[in-house]
Amino acid sequence: MTGLNIAFFGSSLVSAYWNGAATYYRGIIRALSDRDHQVTFYEPDAFGRQAHRDIPDPDWARVVVYPATETGVLQSLEQARGADLILKASGVGVFDALLEAAVLELKQANNLIGFWDVDAPATLDRVLANPKDPFRSLIPQYDLVLTYGGGAPVVEAYTGLGAHSCTPIYNALDPTTHYPVGPDPSFAADLSFLGNRLPDREARVEEFLLKAAAQIPTSKFLLGGSGWDDKVLPQNVHLIGHVRTCEHNAFNCSSRAVLNINRQSMATYGFSPATRIFEAAGAGACLITDPWQGIEQFLEPAEEILIAHNGQQVAELLQSLTPDRARQIGDAARRRVLAEHTYTQRVTQLEQLLCHGDIDSSVEC
Repeated sequence: MTGLNIAFFGSSLVSAYWNGAATYYRGIIRALSDRDHQVTFYEPDAFGRQAHRDIPDPDWARVVVYPATETGVLQSLEQARGADLILKASGVGVFDALLEAAVLELKQANNLIGFWDVDAPATLDRVLANPKDPFRSLIPQYDLVLTYGGGAPVVEAYTGLGAHSCTPIYNALDPTTHYPVGPDPSFAADLSFLGNRLPDREARVEEFLLKAAAQIPTSKFLLGGSGWDDKVLPQNVHLIGHVRTCEHNAFNCSSRAVLNINRQSMATYGFSPATRIFEAAGAGACLITDPWQGIEQFLEPAEEILIAHNGQQVAELLQSLTPDRARQIGDAARRRVLAEHTYTQRVTQLEQLLCHGDIDSSVEC
């Protein structure tokens, strides 16, 4: 299709600090650039993210950092006017309600306005619980809704709320940024987990990580991510804080296994593989995950990923997991994601949707 001029309003492209969607944005937008689409990413100067940048402004996107004020938002919206495709992501963090309504005012006869939900379970739970939620009445006004997970349950919920089109564009691998590297002694462990402390994740971390650590006190566990500083941890769980994206490969390649723990809302809806799954698989890590519906669509249980239903099972899997077996599982996962789950494939899906999907497309194909 003809290259598009795309305006994208999101949390941050250049900083992963308290911003788990960063690598998803980067993978999608880099792949869009590779297909000759021009993306301008608008992000607010908020939450100290600019002071914790992981990358400089990339050559595959134009980044506009606007003041986290109403004036800053409105000026950025005016700059975006005229783009072929204007996307507002969920969870920008400041003035979300203003953005969700105002991007719709940029609608023209020859462009498309989309909402890209990077936390669809949370958005839908909120909207379905409150018929007066301001976003609810806006959903039918968007030309398309995209999500980074959720499968049929999310699609049915959004279409039930009047969405013209809802399509999951799942997390994936960017093989230029996540790949096997040599182990780093500072990340050496039997089992590692990386995730920020969030209300609907904490109890599951207690179950799947901390309870497992208590079961096998002679094993070493790593807990990475922000917000855990005052958490009481077993002695064999080592807190390492925020892990920069440039360190993710070393983090994933330095332990015998890497643990994935979904937030409760994501696990409930299913079909929501986290960015960390594809990052770890791309690095050839052996993954252990909590269960969620649809996992076999992405990785084969017992062959490409291990599943544990509680902390006791995590401990049992880890105790029986030899280095050779871990390597076999990690290698198989890497082969699978390279074959079926790259951001290039996700962008191909997006282009097909824009040209041939069930939307009233006004972009040139």
